[in-house]
Amino acid sequence: MEFETVIGLEIHAQLKTKSKIFCGCSTEFGAPPNSHTCPVCLGMPGVLPVLNRKVVEYSIKMGLATDSTINSFNQFARKNYFYPDLPKGYQTSQFDLPIVEFGKVEIEVDGETKVIGITRMHMEEDAGKLMHDDREPVSYVDLNRTGTPLLEIVSEPDMRSPDEAYAYLRKIHAILRYLDICDGNMQEGSFRCDANISLRPVGQEELGTRTELKNMNSFKNVQAALEYEVRRQRDILLDGGQISQATLLWDANRNRTESMRSKEEAHDYRYFPCPDLIPVVIEKEWVEKIRESLPELPDARRERFVSEYELPEYDASILTASRDLADYFEAAVTSCGNAKKVSNWMMTELLRELKGEDVTTCRIQPEQLGALLQMIDKGTISGKIAKTVFLEMMASGKDPEEVVKEKNLIQVSDEGELLTMVQQIILDNPEQAADFKGGKSKLMGYFVGQLMQQTKGKANPKVANELFARELNK
Repeated sequence: MEFETVIGLEIHAQLKTKSKIFCGCSTEFGAPPNSHTCPVCLGMPGVLPVLNRKVVEYSIKMGLATDSTINSFNQFARKNYFYPDLPKGYQTSQFDLPIVEFGKVEIEVDGETKVIGITRMHMEEDAGKLMHDDREPVSYVDLNRTGTPLLEIVSEPDMRSPDEAYAYLRKIHAILRYLDICDGNMQEGSFRCDANISLRPVGQEELGTRTELKNMNSFKNVQAALEYEVRRQRDILLDGGQISQATLLWDANRNRTESMRSKEEAHDYRYFPCPDLIPVVIEKEWVEKIRESLPELPDARRERFVSEYELPEYDASILTASRDLADYFEAAVTSCGNAKKVSNWMMTELLRELKGEDVTTCRIQPEQLGALLQMIDKGTISGKIAKTVFLEMMASGKDPEEVVKEKNLIQVSDEGELLTMVQQIILDNPEQAADFKGGKSKLMGYFVGQLMQQTKGKANPKVANELFARELNK
């Protein structure tokens, strides 16, 4: 029997505001426990929340960027449940009247484009965090994160493979980063994802029993967890078993899912409108003003890179996947004027050395990369020497001119200086010279290599080829 995978994602994006959603406490990460708290976010009796306008603005931005409907009338609700890191005993969220609905994004997997629907987005406050002690069976509560603004983005169950889920997650992450409304740091918890996954026989419309995956703190883990769960569910179904509805945790060390809660039914959160917050009414003029302020988004920027810079689709897709990477590319192009050369160096040398780290951590500024490539174009250094200079720049952050001067790497282009060495190499290799004259033209690489060895790679390759061609054909 063949099965079809059905996946839907719930993404929690921490909005990049300086203060919390209903109070003035800082949202800065890494502060001492319980230092960014006040009576409002601690849920003290008699306090009243005040909505942060930036949270509404950022939510509208994300809605517009995903071709969604912005609801002019939306409302906060209380989501009631009890947990040690929820001081009020309820979470202020949105339920039947969210701020954003009916959106979509396009993803590309295996050369095919697919539209993934977005059911809704809603504003809510984050809960605190439990800190577990490894030495004794106690837990501590850090409420710094309590009240941090979140935008929950709920997709339709439109994804049919872990690859599609990965592509969708990447696309949402990129849009949030382009809009500069979320830093997207999964390790710090500012971009979190839960996945609902089920299998059903091909052709069946009714959804299968789902499991919910949590505790996935990287793109790689999301894909790995979904792939594992597809295999696990398929094996159970092929053996004639039934899937148990459950919440599962991903164990990245053991590469498997573990049960967190089983036989789970629909939660009764007893939602009701929050009596402390009036409904949010959004004027069309404000929405249009925000629309005009939107930056160029990933898909549009990729298309421009192809048309304006004549980059291959693949290169443009990689370079625009991150706003920081795309900005770096354009700054380097402005510096040296050669888009294709900048793209080649970024796609090979730069991304290899970054090893998955964000380009903002790179010691080489885009203007420095542009200057290095200009030195190649001017013949100051060879492409081979440039790679040595590049590695030194990555380690030290120095300008290319400084590195070249310190290590005496300036390219030798003077014919008179190179001619004596060329003639001596030919005299030292009479058999190869005779073979070259006999028609073995590939030996040119051998002769140029000998010269490069003597000059420690500093000989101008073009001048070297011209000199050998002239001297060998006498």
